[in-house]
Amino acid sequence: MTTSAAPRIPEAVHRRRWAILGVLMLSLLIVVLDNSILNVAIKTIATPAPTGLGATQSEIEWAINSYTLVFAGLLFTAGLIGDRLGRKKVLIGGLVVFGIGSALAAESGSPAQLITYRAVMALGAAFVMPATLAVLMNVFERSEQPKAIGIWAGGVGLAIAIGPITGGALLDHFWWGSVFLINVPIVVLAVALMVWLVPDSRDPKPGRLDPVGVVLSVLGLVLLVYGIIKGGELADFTDAKVLATIIAGVVVLIGFVVHEKRSDHPSLDVTYFRNKVFSAAMAAIALVFFALMGVTFFGVFYTQSVRGYSPLESGLLMLPLAAAQMIFAPRARLLVDRFGNKATTTAGMLLIAATLAAFAGFEADTPIWLLEVVFFLMGTGMAHIMTPTSVVIMQALPREKAGSASALSNTFRQVGGALGIAVLGSVLATSYRNGIEGKLGALPPGLRDTAGESIEATLGIAEKLGPRGQALVTPAYDAFLHAMHVTALWGTGVALVGTVVVAVFLPGRPPAGQPGEHEPELITTGD
Repeated sequence: MTTSAAPRIPEAVHRRRWAILGVLMLSLLIVVLDNSILNVAIKTIATPAPTGLGATQSEIEWAINSYTLVFAGLLFTAGLIGDRLGRKKVLIGGLVVFGIGSALAAESGSPAQLITYRAVMALGAAFVMPATLAVLMNVFERSEQPKAIGIWAGGVGLAIAIGPITGGALLDHFWWGSVFLINVPIVVLAVALMVWLVPDSRDPKPGRLDPVGVVLSVLGLVLLVYGIIKGGELADFTDAKVLATIIAGVVVLIGFVVHEKRSDHPSLDVTYFRNKVFSAAMAAIALVFFALMGVTFFGVFYTQSVRGYSPLESGLLMLPLAAAQMIFAPRARLLVDRFGNKATTTAGMLLIAATLAAFAGFEADTPIWLLEVVFFLMGTGMAHIMTPTSVVIMQALPREKAGSASALSNTFRQVGGALGIAVLGSVLATSYRNGIEGKLGALPPGLRDTAGESIEATLGIAEKLGPRGQALVTPAYDAFLHAMHVTALWGTGVALVGTVVVAVFLPGRPPAGQPGEHEPELITTGD
């Protein structure tokens, strides 16, 4: 006999669920906004003082990855602490730390300081991101969760739209640090609304903390990414230090997995991955962000250095990508209902692969409307990957484990993105150095090394040399475009691997009247 399930959400919370979702999206907005703003500011920060910090390409990669690695490494523990102490408390604490880190980053006097303060920002963000989805799962009934998650995912698209435009406008009128300072008033508003509207919730049976697992995961990821970035910087992955660092990172990460399997209170419960659907959804998220973050990294240099657009104009060029995400992310569930997770996500991955391949054909004079079409299609593909996979992941575990599911999802996204920037950034750096080296023979040996680091470094030295340096400009553009084409094809290959994974392992459309992949038993919360 079938009985209707009683509502699990208190009536007072249920009435204000959409207002709560708005506050959660505002909190999510600043975490995502920060990285999308930074993408537009990359070229400015790479410019010598007083305009920027004169950061090298590897320092820029670390300014991005110090955030993503700390963020990814702490998400497991942050999710557990939220489950234990209460998600509302953790959300507010994380926002405050993020705001302090943003204020410090804005006043950085060197690339090293910026890298350090970005890590502080990540410490706060690690407590914000999993708590937003965990709260969402505890204020919406199961029937409304896919719609709420779709709107939540659309918030990512909104941040992608607002970030580059805001960053470009700030850079047109203020110094580069303003792209971080803008976070502070948003944090103040989000904390005030959080205190007023959001209910607290926690796991009645929270797991114990796993400090050894946290240290091993962060250390392993940092060693691995450092080795990859260093290999790209030297254009030599056979260098003894590079190989030793990469191998050490892999060994530490293997040790992390072994420790988690043996621990009775793991920060990463590896038993979740026995579910092939759950594992495939995680892999899809990691692979799509691997490809996309790497492409975003070189896309900024393409639009600003090669095409000559300002930071604001470069931000506006990203609008189609964001618009597509905002339009399609909340509606992707309709396609899932009609065609199933497998068909929807596979089509999204194929679309991402096609758009990445398109970058391999872009030249210095490619009509800009083609770039806009590619960005729109890229956003469409992302929307039809992120919403279905997020729903699969969040509904694969019981409601009281929402913090853990969210943490895992965001960890794989961040690790995928960090490795994408490291690997594809290294492919870009290596290809560029190999392409430009033959044109730098007339420069003194010291300048030759510096000029080979990136297109910005080459153009900076060309500008200092005056008329004599003009001979370097065209070769720099040619070398960068070739490097971009090579990198785009690598990204395409990664996206195609993701396509195969989701096509093989994600579930198709269930027969009419049959429930989805996982229907956990009803759990009563005391919230």
